[in-house]
Amino acid sequence: MSQPTFFQKLYRAPEVDPITGKALSIPVLNPLNKYGRTFHFAWLGFFVAFLSWFAFAPLVHDSLKEDLHLTTADVANSNIAALASTLLVRVIVGPLTDRFGPRWTMAGCLLAGAVPTAFAPLITNANGLIVLRFFIGILGGTFVPCQVWTTAFFDKSVVGRANALAAGWGNAGGGVTFFVMPAVVNGFVSMGYSHHIAWRIAFPSCPLIIIVCTAAAILVFGKDTPNGKWADRAIRQENMRQMYERDGKVTDVPLANFNDYAGPTSGTATPRVMDEKNIHDPAQTSAAIEEADSSIIEAPTVQTAWQAAYSLQTMLVALPYICTFGAELAIEGVISALYQTQAKRIDGEVWSQQLAGNWAAMFGLLNVITRPLGGYIADLIYARTNVAYKKWWLMFLGVMEGIFFVWIGFCPNLPVHHLIGALVGLAIFMEAGNGANFALVPHLNPKHNGVVTGIVGSFGNLGGVIFNLVFRYEGTNYFKALYIIGFVIVAIHVLVCWIPVPGKHGRP
Repeated sequence: MSQPTFFQKLYRAPEVDPITGKALSIPVLNPLNKYGRTFHFAWLGFFVAFLSWFAFAPLVHDSLKEDLHLTTADVANSNIAALASTLLVRVIVGPLTDRFGPRWTMAGCLLAGAVPTAFAPLITNANGLIVLRFFIGILGGTFVPCQVWTTAFFDKSVVGRANALAAGWGNAGGGVTFFVMPAVVNGFVSMGYSHHIAWRIAFPSCPLIIIVCTAAAILVFGKDTPNGKWADRAIRQENMRQMYERDGKVTDVPLANFNDYAGPTSGTATPRVMDEKNIHDPAQTSAAIEEADSSIIEAPTVQTAWQAAYSLQTMLVALPYICTFGAELAIEGVISALYQTQAKRIDGEVWSQQLAGNWAAMFGLLNVITRPLGGYIADLIYARTNVAYKKWWLMFLGVMEGIFFVWIGFCPNLPVHHLIGALVGLAIFMEAGNGANFALVPHLNPKHNGVVTGIVGSFGNLGGVIFNLVFRYEGTNYFKALYIIGFVIVAIHVLVCWIPVPGKHGRP
């Protein structure tokens, strides 16, 4: 049978591993297929969370600052509150995802975050903004089920790009929010509403409705695992084991007898079973079953969750995520104000909230390309070497990111459009680092993937809090804050690069 082309893999039902049921390609153009549908729900759930989670950042410099009489410290404190709550939520959501599955956890995060979103019009002062943003930060927890969901559906050979694509496209919601929210507010202003009213009605009319509808669609049309319900996630391996143990080898029984999901070799809705793996070879089958068993997610106990959360291997990816996603969150909290300040100080131009928000949005929208690129290259490296080289790819990206931070920080007189170009270069390494990170995560502790994902994700928010504090205490001296952050990033990557990956020769 001829191998499908790259384009055919985008719309045809994917080949699947006959033991794990995980897809060997990502059918991004086939939402009717359960693998394609799961991929789109994973990134979409994370994407829409940003519509409320990041909604305040593009509005704060003009609409909110004047209406709520905010100081620069108030703005920074509200940014920190939003990130701090997400830090806590991700730690909690990790074990919940392992126990109840990513579909229910994703929908739960969205619906829980929709409640404070509905109360946004009631804010009257800085304290109200800080409290509300703290609870809206629940939406940031959607990242954990996003990554666990794709890991549950896609094979290790493609999980790097699957995780990176889902997270990258989801992360682009931060950039889209910088376009959407100012546009929605300006639309209400053009209809005759004052700014005092316009930003308030923007929240229930845009993010609230979209978030609730997305959660409902996930519950109605989503699937927990390739095998059905979350409780049945190990059924395929168990069926294979029973056949193997019947007489010490896999008997010559059609795969469809134990694989409810096997189907024809073509079509768009039914997965095709991988025919390259010889499931009738006892040695290969035994090893494959053993490997598959080691990757089945277990409901965590307090002890196992703690051990998984704070192992050296978890720190190998958690500390660099402080530097990539954490720094990205901090930059996105100040980037609009940075552009407006730089345009006025260096170029002598006055940029509106909408114009600064549009350019700021590009920083987040680069995630559509850069984050998947980091995961894709990691998969290519893994196919030719071993997982240890995924680690070194991550280290390289982190050090280059730090170098860009330091360089920009020591160039405070860049014209605004040169500054935008420099930040694009920074974003390439930063966001590719996010993708490379979660290409490595599934290899580290597969039985507690949700716990590890939650810890790594929460460290990203911890980085956001830390780096936002740097911006807070440096005030409008943005460039000094940038080079301080850069030195910290380089130091962290030098610190963790010695931590080994699990498995003999780094090939789990």
